[in-house]
Amino acid sequence: MVLGEHDSSSPVEEQTANPDPQPVSDAPPARAAAAAEGDGEVESLARRIQEALAVGSRHRFWETQPVGQFKDARDGSLPEGPIEPPIPVSAVKQEPYNLPALYEWTTCDIDDDQTCAEVYNLLTNNYVEDDENMFRFNYSKEFLRWALRPPGYFKAWHIGVRVKATKKLVAFITGVPARIRVRDEVVRMAEVNFLCVHKKLRSKRLAPVMIKEVTRRVHLENIWQAAYTAGVVLPTPITTCRYWHRSLNPKKLIDVGFSRLGARMTMSRTIRLYKLPEATVTPGFRKMELRDVAAVTRLLRDYLSQFVVAPDFDENDVEHWLLPLENVVDSFVVESPETHEVTDFCSFYSLPSSILNNPNYSGLKAAYSYYNVAMRTPLLQLMNDALIVAKQKDYDVFNALDLMHNEVFLKELKFGPGDGQLHYYLYNYRLRSALQPSELGLVLL
Repeated sequence: MVLGEHDSSSPVEEQTANPDPQPVSDAPPARAAAAAEGDGEVESLARRIQEALAVGSRHRFWETQPVGQFKDARDGSLPEGPIEPPIPVSAVKQEPYNLPALYEWTTCDIDDDQTCAEVYNLLTNNYVEDDENMFRFNYSKEFLRWALRPPGYFKAWHIGVRVKATKKLVAFITGVPARIRVRDEVVRMAEVNFLCVHKKLRSKRLAPVMIKEVTRRVHLENIWQAAYTAGVVLPTPITTCRYWHRSLNPKKLIDVGFSRLGARMTMSRTIRLYKLPEATVTPGFRKMELRDVAAVTRLLRDYLSQFVVAPDFDENDVEHWLLPLENVVDSFVVESPETHEVTDFCSFYSLPSSILNNPNYSGLKAAYSYYNVAMRTPLLQLMNDALIVAKQKDYDVFNALDLMHNEVFLKELKFGPGDGQLHYYLYNYRLRSALQPSELGLVLL
């Protein structure tokens, strides 16, 4: 599905007057916000004002797409649901779109070690960076295989572009299938992610044809909707979430520029402020096992039913997405010592970033809050235990969005608001009005 377009801060070598449409499938690696004083805040405010003023003139491409339009935002008469009806699959273009002459399509078999290494290297060196070019996402090979092979995945949706002469992989885009419930309707969707074009080729107009090609392949499976995220404002977010950060290794975070010392704070006081207990406190808190899948599925389905937009997980999905996988996803349950019933659940996934141009550190180990269900245990206590195990596993920072019920624990557990926002979008599906982050039950990688 079409996800985005170049904005004024996109790292392209040559920008045309009419920018190529380009998916922006993730916010940049989030950073802790600067203290609310000084030039940083003024510059941030000025940038946001400029972005808001430019929104109307920046999205000519999006005006041709079946997405919510800014001009329709206050029109309550528009129906909720698909914007355009599906067409017969037989009417979908059967042949791949034409690439520029020097390039060719390739389907990336992520199970193949050599291909997986090529994808890893492309993303590691060319994927999303923060605005100051200090951090770049560094997805591991194990993470990529987990993210791209959910139940029922299509290999044909893992799309690469190679140079014909050398066979070098220079661009990549992916989709995975998902069932996402919007109010009372469960909709088959694609989640499109990992659009990456080699830095030296961003003037070659590869992104638009890549978007059209993944869209074509999704349509061939009779799927007509998508969910996606972007760190920039496009027409039109269904909600906007903010990243919050909890320091686990504050000295390192300050040393690398992720965060900075607060006013009237010393390093030793900061380290004491963020110190966590050595062990978890909830009786029956333990690592999730295969035998817990059915119970976790029941907990999760019941919990997610209260949100307007949320995934429709079955046991196969829960086994894939939430069963612990070393250095990829960690999940924990609370098992009642008396009844042995699984009463609560929490999880986080691992998404490190490369630290650029720093002589002392090369990587930042970041945990991202995933799905958490607190039924018997207070959410504050459950998430404090999650922080403790993340610290035990040597994570530097624990990140969370302010969606679902996360606001309950963010300030209490010493999370600070970051400078990164994440905008959620639906393709070819209209909501009558934007949601509050607390009405969203969907976490996209």
